[in-house]
Amino acid sequence: MKLIAIALFCASFALPAGDPAGFQMWKTSELKAFSKSLAPKIDAGKLANQQLNGFGNYSFQIAHREGDGQAEIHGTQADIFFVQTGEATLVYGGEIVDGKTTAPNEIRGSSIKGGMEKKLSAGDVVTIPVKTAHQLKVATGKEFTYFVVKVTQ
Repeated sequence: MKLIAIALFCASFALPAGDPAGFQMWKTSELKAFSKSLAPKIDAGKLANQQLNGFGNYSFQIAHREGDGQAEIHGTQADIFFVQTGEATLVYGGEIVDGKTTAPNEIRGSSIKGGMEKKLSAGDVVTIPVKTAHQLKVATGKEFTYFVVKVTQ
């Protein structure tokens, strides 16, 4: 019995101290608070966002919109949206109208032609594969805050 107790005691020192590399946690209250802290930072495109962290091939950010976003395609990154507050319409698929390369592997345009639409609201989660056109539309007077995971492939 003493041998087992000693073995367990020694094994406890082998456990890692603290969180492992890449571990992150955001409480619901923290995520919801971003809509208030980002609202005063809205730019001319009616968007405010904040990079949170990243590890390996993924990164995190929080975004707050008070109007439509541009249509976009990411050539090497998939997006995963976790809707925190508000509502928006996601237009996806189809082709970007007046698309221009704005950075390596990034295309932006005014709208999407031939896309499909999904209504998004708090609690929804959506994945947008690499090379898929997408655009968020936010109705006048409405707000939309979402947590984004970008996964580089």
